[in-house]
Amino acid sequence: MRLIAVGDRQPGWVDQAFDDYAQRLPRAWQFRLLTLATAQRGKGRAAEHAIANEGQRILAEVRGDEQVVALDERGTEWSSEKLSRQLSAWLSGGRDICFVIGGPDGLAGDCLQRADLRWSLSRLTLPHGLARVLFAEQLYRAWSMLEGHPYHRA
Repeated sequence: MRLIAVGDRQPGWVDQAFDDYAQRLPRAWQFRLLTLATAQRGKGRAAEHAIANEGQRILAEVRGDEQVVALDERGTEWSSEKLSRQLSAWLSGGRDICFVIGGPDGLAGDCLQRADLRWSLSRLTLPHGLARVLFAEQLYRAWSMLEGHPYHRA
C-alpha cells in the first residue's frame, strides 16, 4: 500500500502529522509515501501543461497490477464507516493499493482514467498538505475500526 503525492516541499507540520499517522498503520502493509516535484507554473506556462507533466510522472510510477485510488474532489465521499468497509474489501482483494494525490490543479485526465476508484475527502477545497494529513488520518481510522481499536469512538 502506498501513496503517490505531487508536492515535494510541505510545511513541517504536514510532514510531522502525516508521519505520525503513517507510522501507526500496520507494518504488514509496508505503507510508503512517494513524493513527486510539483511542475512549474507561472507566467507564460499554462496550468494544463503542468497537470499533464505531473500526470505523466505519476503514471510512470504506477504498476500495472496495482489498484489505483485517485483522491479527487469529484470522487465519491465516504463516511468513516463506509471507508472502513471499503478498506476491508481492498485488503481482501489481494491487489496492492496505490493512492494518488495530484498537484495544486488536480490530477490529469489520464490519471483519473487509470484509477479504479475516485475518492473525495471533502467537497471543500483543501490545501494539498492538509489533504495528505486527512488521508493518512482517515486511513488509520478505517483500519482502527476494522481492528476494534478504541481510536474511533462513534
